[in-house]
Amino acid sequence: MMKEQLSIEKLITEAQAFCTLESTIKNKSLFGVTDGKAVGTHIEHKFQEHLNSKYETLIGSSANGIDLPSADILTDIKVTSIKQPQSSCPFKDAKQKIFGLGYNLLVFVYDKMDDPELKTSTLDFVSCSFITKERTADYTTTFRLREMILDKANTEDIVAYLTDKHVPADEIMLHQLAEQILETPPLQGYLTISNALQWRLQYQRIVTLVDQVDGIHKIVDKIKK
Repeated sequence: MMKEQLSIEKLITEAQAFCTLESTIKNKSLFGVTDGKAVGTHIEHKFQEHLNSKYETLIGSSANGIDLPSADILTDIKVTSIKQPQSSCPFKDAKQKIFGLGYNLLVFVYDKMDDPELKTSTLDFVSCSFITKERTADYTTTFRLREMILDKANTEDIVAYLTDKHVPADEIMLHQLAEQILETPPLQGYLTISNALQWRLQYQRIVTLVDQVDGIHKIVDKIKK
């Protein structure tokens, strides 16, 4: 039987169904596991297998690059605990902090509860969001740059701000970035991106987001605001 082609719409529908089902499952293999990476890998693989069984789509490997790399989906899957909703991603260049990562994110956020009697673990998916690549830049950096552009900042002002914020780029790159920012002002991003050898992505703002934002689809939202 021919599998149907995966689309972004179907990806969102499947993520919602997956969260509902997974929240009811009592996992023996995750009981007592405190390593967030191990829990994340378990869920990522399970969701990828679920998609693969129903749809025609390209599945990437977590070792090199994004999870769903086909041009029409171009989405990385992130799984994180509500205790500290964050993850890391490869650093390509400083532009990612300002203009976005270059791909979409599907972020699953769970609350893990262990049952000592049954020796099982339940992952209650309290939040799940689809974030288009245009919204994956750093919130504060893009907010401030957008303000500066409104205040008629010039190239040197932008370079000074980027330098002050330790944006990881040399002087030539910073000038190129500043010119690009003035030519095509960045959209407002919604992640918190910390500088490191790998970017640290934090999702608290997405998890607690109340406003409707174009490019952010709240699939599951059980968080009390």
